[in-house]
Amino acid sequence: MGVTYKYFGAPNGATAARVPLSMRPEELGGDELGMGGMFTRIKPETVSAMVLTGIEGIPLHRVPPLELVVLHPDYAVVKLPMTVVDPLRGIGEESVGAAAFIWSTVPDRGGPSDAFNVYQLLHEWQDFSHRLHEAGHQPYCLVWP
Repeated sequence: MGVTYKYFGAPNGATAARVPLSMRPEELGGDELGMGGMFTRIKPETVSAMVLTGIEGIPLHRVPPLELVVLHPDYAVVKLPMTVVDPLRGIGEESVGAAAFIWSTVPDRGGPSDAFNVYQLLHEWQDFSHRLHEAGHQPYCLVWP
């Protein structure tokens, strides 16, 4: 059995830390914060690296760490750096394609390696980035086994 990640938006860490108390894996539909969160098996550190390496040109070893918001025996919540979602809002189709190609060629990294899968994932994240920005939220990830 793998780990599932739910990405969601919250205005601050205190709110993000409270959300998981009522959010269970079987409640895969909505999101208490109305953000239409995303469920995936891709680690938040991989998403950070994918965006920052492919779009911002940051070397893999310089990608900032995630911030632990809450650690519970059943789950954890981490905050992604805002630099992960901000660059996605202003880029066009060519930049998304280039970022997907760049990530697919980065050696010694985890996550999806097929450029088309990365391309689709970046588009999902681009949409998520717009929703976060419109709500004034920051990106968080709920992790549970």
